[in-house]
Amino acid sequence: MTDDNPQAGAGRPLPKKEADLFKNVVKLYEMKQYKKAIKHADTILRRFPNHGETLAMKGLTLNYMAMKDEAHEFVKLGLRNDMRSHVCWHVYGLLYRSDRNYNEAIKAYKQALRIDPENLQILRDLSMLQIQMRDLSGFEVTRNQLLTLKPNAKINWMAFALSRHMNGELDGAVKVIDTYMGTLTEGSAELGRCFDSSELALYKNSILAEMPDNYKEALHHLSVCEGVVVDRGAWLLKRAEYQLRLREYDEARETTIQMFQRGMTEHYLVHSLFMCSVLQVEPSVVDEVLSLRGTQTLATLIPLSMEEKEKLTVAYKKDLEPSFSHSDAVARIPYSWLEPDELIRKLDLRCKKDLPKGVPSLSSELCSYLFAEANGRLYRVTDPVDCKSHALFKMISGMVDGYILNLTSLTRFSETDETEQPASTLLWTWFLRASLHDVAGEYTEGLALLDKCIEHTPSIVDVYELKAKLLRAAGDIDSAVECLDTGRNMDLQDRYINNQTAKYMLQAGKEEQALKCISLFTKHEGNPEQNLSEMQCSWYELELAACLERKKDWGRSLKKYFAVIKHFDDFNEDQFDFHSYCLRKVTLRAYVSVLRFEDAVFGEEYYCRAAAGIIRIYLHLADSPSSSESDEPDYSQMTAAERKKAKAIARKKKKTEEKSSADNDKEVTNGSGNSKNRKGAKSGVVDEDPFGKEFLQKDPLDEARKYAAMLTQYAPKSIESWTMQYDVAIRRKKMLMALQALFKGLSIDKTSSEIFTRIVDFSSKLGDIGDVSDTVKRIINEEAPKLLGGMNIIDFVKAAAERIHSNKLTDLTYRSAVAKAMVEAKVGSISEAALLITDGGIESRNATLHSCKEALSVLKSFGSEGSSAVDSWTNVVRQRFDKATSI
Repeated sequence: MTDDNPQAGAGRPLPKKEADLFKNVVKLYEMKQYKKAIKHADTILRRFPNHGETLAMKGLTLNYMAMKDEAHEFVKLGLRNDMRSHVCWHVYGLLYRSDRNYNEAIKAYKQALRIDPENLQILRDLSMLQIQMRDLSGFEVTRNQLLTLKPNAKINWMAFALSRHMNGELDGAVKVIDTYMGTLTEGSAELGRCFDSSELALYKNSILAEMPDNYKEALHHLSVCEGVVVDRGAWLLKRAEYQLRLREYDEARETTIQMFQRGMTEHYLVHSLFMCSVLQVEPSVVDEVLSLRGTQTLATLIPLSMEEKEKLTVAYKKDLEPSFSHSDAVARIPYSWLEPDELIRKLDLRCKKDLPKGVPSLSSELCSYLFAEANGRLYRVTDPVDCKSHALFKMISGMVDGYILNLTSLTRFSETDETEQPASTLLWTWFLRASLHDVAGEYTEGLALLDKCIEHTPSIVDVYELKAKLLRAAGDIDSAVECLDTGRNMDLQDRYINNQTAKYMLQAGKEEQALKCISLFTKHEGNPEQNLSEMQCSWYELELAACLERKKDWGRSLKKYFAVIKHFDDFNEDQFDFHSYCLRKVTLRAYVSVLRFEDAVFGEEYYCRAAAGIIRIYLHLADSPSSSESDEPDYSQMTAAERKKAKAIARKKKKTEEKSSADNDKEVTNGSGNSKNRKGAKSGVVDEDPFGKEFLQKDPLDEARKYAAMLTQYAPKSIESWTMQYDVAIRRKKMLMALQALFKGLSIDKTSSEIFTRIVDFSSKLGDIGDVSDTVKRIINEEAPKLLGGMNIIDFVKAAAERIHSNKLTDLTYRSAVAKAMVEAKVGSISEAALLITDGGIESRNATLHSCKEALSVLKSFGSEGSSAVDSWTNVVRQRFDKATSI
């Protein structure tokens, strides 16, 4: 009698011939020779058709041949035929891992380990999934098992130390590293000076530094391991940090000078540490300094007294300038604490040096010294209102105006200047002044100067870029696109200007032109959008999604927003490849940094923008269930002009859909017809849902809830996260969640117009909170008044209006929000509410064209009583944004 499954249950082995074939199946699978592996598997299955492990391996091989359905069938069939085989369970886990279903894969691995608890490969695979899913306690247990089973493998020691570190067991992690070092024999390469020993020593040191109040021991350890460390720069940086935290200022100063001597003169963090040692700041300030990025330093973080400025000046002149006179940072950083009169003399010399060279970024350099103080800290002044009133900005503007006057009449910077300047110097001085007009929001004056530049030399791309920026800010996006496209055509090999042009085209609603423009820098074959998606070009997809959102093309917009979400999911998945690599290469510091970055990757700006876009669209669909891709617009509510425009858009949209469907059919036909002629070529990817109809079928509020939860979890310091959470919660009748969102938003920014608007909205809904429990009612009744500062809604709105009257520079969006609240809460008259916007609103902060249009919408909502305010505001806005095509 023939046994068609000799191994199942009893564990009897295959005959030698089939056993050798099975080993070949595994070997060929690992070598990615999938067709040969299938052939060998079929040979076994012809004699033993129910052999579980062979069926499972065949399924796993089919999975990597893009035959997922068949793969799942074979693996499940193999598992059913041999439930007691660890190989079948292991393969089952590998199949789920390839599908990114990590939780199910972990379950399968654990089942395999019940059968074969000492299988090293399964334990390794399990540990990789556990760290991927941040099951840190399970990761530590698994790595401990691996270390116990194979203590002579270095990677097991490294991984176990890391598992303890990630679990917060810092002492335990250090002990593991010390124990490993104790197992090394005298003369071992890892006890000498090499990369592995250096990284391990610095990793141990970073763990010591994370222990509470342990900087003294960490500093001592640096001295002990100095001989084996090859990354001298990182070693010095850590030593300076520890010395400052321990208030060893003289030693820290010597350490920073050593870093400068090693060539780290352009490292702004080193300059900040040098300043900390000179000024002998508190350790709490050192914490803030270590979080600075870019060209920020201690001098741009905290206001300095005259005595402190003098100390820094002496220190730079004595310790740095003689030895590092060629360093730009050493020359530039002392400008940060100079008094305005002295600073303007330095900037005068800088301008006279850079203007003849034609440096387009000179304006950014000059404006980088515009700072103001708030709450004991300095911040960069960026709003046009604040820039124009800044004393240094006025001095810079006057200085540049003097250049223009003298260069025009004398061809020199000043009457005392003996050097005659070429004609191009005047052109770049005009360009600099136009850039300063842009900073101050003076668009008309800036455009006039740029027209002079183009008339003088019409071939400078930077001039067209700045002009386009000013035109866009002034409200004429179409002219901005035309201008930037003209500059782009002058240098078709400049990827940056090409991308800028595509971005402007999308903002102007010209997505087809934008695609043609950006496709110049994608692969020539295939679909450009597919190439951009493969390159994870998130900025383009976000701009395109926003463009389609403005056109109310909800499906396609959602499709692009979700494409960006997928990129971040891929970023999160990509770390999987590094779990074993970093441990093997002992790049433990970088690995820990990557893990911590991945823990916060969903809080990055692009992800938040995509999630916010998804939430906005789904909330709109929830509010207007009838608004879908196929719905006909309601022409009865439109004017004749609006009706004509809407019908034109509908015709164009229908034509686009037909063309896209035809292109897809053609692509499918061509792909199938040419597949034989193009051996080994990848078939074209056919988009089966080009209009995103799949996304429109989802439950809007449920999808919005998911992404609002992601924002609040990963970007809790963003106001937008909590406003989105409120908008979703209030529609789901989750009053406590909405209340929590408002309190969180208030803790971030009490002057936010978005939070103010939602507080007023929440207060208006308190009378109808629905069918909720007595406990919820009690909490809401106790906590809601705290949102209003203990006042009723009328007094709350009145207090906000009084704050606006007392501060003429109050943000325009906040003015609009309070004005709208006054009318809704019946606080004062409509004319008083309108006055909050019209009386000085155009000269307030954040008076952009967009915020001005929002203010106009608020005024129009007041009805006939606000008509005079509407006319007045419209005239004022048109004077400021005279290029705007629609107001």
